[in-house]
Amino acid sequence: MDDAALNQFTAEVWDHEITPALVDYIRIPAKSPAFDPDWEKSGFIDQAVEHMAGWARGKLADLPGATLEVVRLEGRTPVILIEAPGDVDDTVLLYGHLDKQPEMTGWSEGLGPWEPVIKDDKLYGRGGADDGYAIYASVTALLALQAQGVKRARCVVLIEACEESGSYDLPAYVDHLAARIGSPSLVICLDSGCGNYDQLWLTTSLRGLAGGLLSVEVLTEGVHSGDASGVVPDSFRLARALLSRLEDEATGAIKPGPFNVEIPAERKTQAKVAAQALGETVWKKFPFAGHTVPPTRDTAELILNRTWRPALTVIGAGGLPQPGNAGNVLRPGTSLALSVRIPPTADPEACISALGQTLTADPPQGAQVRFEGKQASPGWNAPPLEPWLEAAVQRASHAVFGREAAMMGEGGTIPFIGMLGEKFPQAQFLITGVLGPASNAHGPNEFIHLPTGRKVTAAAALILAEHAARPR
Repeated sequence: MDDAALNQFTAEVWDHEITPALVDYIRIPAKSPAFDPDWEKSGFIDQAVEHMAGWARGKLADLPGATLEVVRLEGRTPVILIEAPGDVDDTVLLYGHLDKQPEMTGWSEGLGPWEPVIKDDKLYGRGGADDGYAIYASVTALLALQAQGVKRARCVVLIEACEESGSYDLPAYVDHLAARIGSPSLVICLDSGCGNYDQLWLTTSLRGLAGGLLSVEVLTEGVHSGDASGVVPDSFRLARALLSRLEDEATGAIKPGPFNVEIPAERKTQAKVAAQALGETVWKKFPFAGHTVPPTRDTAELILNRTWRPALTVIGAGGLPQPGNAGNVLRPGTSLALSVRIPPTADPEACISALGQTLTADPPQGAQVRFEGKQASPGWNAPPLEPWLEAAVQRASHAVFGREAAMMGEGGTIPFIGMLGEKFPQAQFLITGVLGPASNAHGPNEFIHLPTGRKVTAAAALILAEHAARPR
């Protein structure tokens, strides 16, 4: 592999073809089914599918024997399946998704979720980094190998449209397409983060997710607060008390046993190495307001907090009017949408059960308390890297970024990875991505750092080449 030619090839494709395609993709409000229940009627997911499939079909002519199919199972979001025959008897699965998180408020002036803007090597808009670039990068990596006549294994590219909703449609497709997917010895997922934009980052673990809706009702209708307060308990106070059963409000530590696991020694060591590479950017990358600070300045501990320790976030609330519309009324109830990131090796079903039991047992003052579990997604802890892959990752990082690769867990959830880990226990996993400092996936001002997108694409091509050449 000619590294210079590879870097030039991927840069040109990104500049002239991928970036314009991503601009058009960002304009499509292809929200995940959890945020657009009428996705079939709105048609935006189908629009994104056809946009990506159309681009890819135009490129597959340069890959002999490659095919693309949009696969649709009744009642489920579609997937894009690309099959590209290889030169060695082996299979690699490359994964990404095209569905998006909702708009979110707080975008800076001139920016918006469906308004692509390129500024300072960053393409702003929802979905470019998470994870719309994946299909373009995957196909381009194959084209880069083809351009230099470098051998690779058979490659299957699978792009789903339900990841931001927990990938609940994906298992049916993996089963339906099992014969066509085969038994990959390597899985490449381009839906993760990077600690900085200076080196290739491998994701070694992913947290799981347990969440649902906590509802506390004290009245059948609102009443004058001057008449009822002191007699009728405030539902928000009771909800707050219930959360204290789950979380230590002083430290953020999650109390129930199922949420807490032993952190493997190797992950602690990797966290220390990553902390040395990243320094204070581990916490300074976030837009803290005022004098807000993290719970500790120990960067290795902060990395473990966001990758291995459980954490609660209240992601939504019901029953609370906007301040300008708030009258002196004791409200009938409060609802809180809860999201708990759980350790990679924790049992999500046990965590959901613990949530329900912790929050609903012995309701305070006899209030009507309900908890409806909405999501239970497993985390993932990577198997040890085989020597060839560890060497390939370092070679790719040096060839493309000019420095060594780094490894770190991620705090997010990719249910697909855990599922594939169970189905293909002998496979090696290369989990990487472009979500670096300030890229703000799911939030306002999300962007993809275009140079990193180009480099991750080239790195994937190099690793595919090393995979085909590895000892068997």
